[in-house]
Amino acid sequence: MTHGIDTDFLVAAEIRDHPFHHRANALLRSLLAQGHDFALAPQTLAEFIHIVTDPKRMPQPLTLAEAIGRAEHWWQAAEVVRVFPEGASVADFFTWLTRHQLGRKRLLDTLLAATFHRAGIQRLITNNASDYRVLGVFEIVTFQDPV
Repeated sequence: MTHGIDTDFLVAAEIRDHPFHHRANALLRSLLAQGHDFALAPQTLAEFIHIVTDPKRMPQPLTLAEAIGRAEHWWQAAEVVRVFPEGASVADFFTWLTRHQLGRKRLLDTLLAATFHRAGIQRLITNNASDYRVLGVFEIVTFQDPV
């Protein structure tokens, strides 16, 4: 099965001193061993590069070149299915923003969700379950301790 990757998972998997790195890495390895693959959208890579190079968010930010290299590695991985926003996903984006009364801080997640949904992705790896659960179209896979 293909699992959509939210940016928080990508950051945790790539940044060794991230609080959830070990759990993200364990989930990644487990899913790969079971033969699963991953869906990745360009907007996730852009957000990843933005976050991991930001000294306000990262105690030891990556250089832009390092961040680009890691993003390219994911984009080129054989286990990654590339998905792109298209007309129907943009229409879903607008519909979901209106229907669920989502604010400006939910724009990127909602567009990502619409992109995955239109690509047929049913599972999403994220620790931000509440950002996606309201849409009612994904099985959420988390990588943190249950609360």
